Amino acid sequence: MLLNVAYFHAEGSLKDLLPANASTPYVYHFTGNPAIKDAIEAMGVPHTEVDVIQVNNKFVDFSYILQHYDHVNVYPHQSIFSNQHSIAGKPPVYNGFIADVHLGTMVRSLRLLGFDVWYDQQLNETQLADLAAEHNRIILTRSLHLLKHAKVHWGYWLRSQPTEAQVMEVLNRYEMIKQLIPFKRCTVCNGLLHQVSKNEVLNLLPPKTQLHFNAFWQCEQCQRVYWKGSHYERMAQWIEKIQAETQF
Repeated sequence: MLLNVAYFHAEGSLKDLLPANASTPYVYHFTGNPAIKDAIEAMGVPHTEVDVIQVNNKFVDFSYILQHYDHVNVYPHQSIFSNQHSIAGKPPVYNGFIADVHLGTMVRSLRLLGFDVWYDQQLNETQLADLAAEHNRIILTRSLHLLKHAKVHWGYWLRSQPTEAQVMEVLNRYEMIKQLIPFKRCTVCNGLLHQVSKNEVLNLLPPKTQLHFNAFWQCEQCQRVYWKGSHYERMAQWIEKIQAETQF
């Protein structure tokens, strides 16, 4: 039985997702009439990473049915064609994020910057995908398999492993540097912080803190208390560094 063939070029950051031994172009053999979305994911690229598809120099979406001898170019978000030919649209950044179990340190850093990030170590991939779909949140993950779930619409695969690099990836991918509101959220539970009087939280403070500090903030959700201790200056310097090094 003769197989049909199509040729795929993954552009820009999508090249990161291809197998190490992938040919250029990527040669895809198939039978029947597969949707181009299935072919792209078989190549190793989750649909959430794709923003523009071009077949034989014509722009198409995920519903396109692959044909024998098609020549396909697949582009990531923020490509030169995204403004006019995006199939994904604008991500719902203001609805917040949900992160997988491996990203706890990055989650705390994003919350420190003021971003709404759900995180629960008890969630498996199916539950995480369900929650993201139900609440229209963006998944942040190191799992390509998770992003290939059919119900996942928004998601990003983190290329880096160091926490600071991961934070900068997210800020650059979603162009969020101007949306920073540091020290707005509890880094432990994601709840919002509000300023409280010293008397309101006096019984929750260590003895030395009671003596030396007068301004306090408390999490509306878990009641954890924050103040500008010795760690505050280090965090403020880190935030300045992130702002200086982020592209957008």
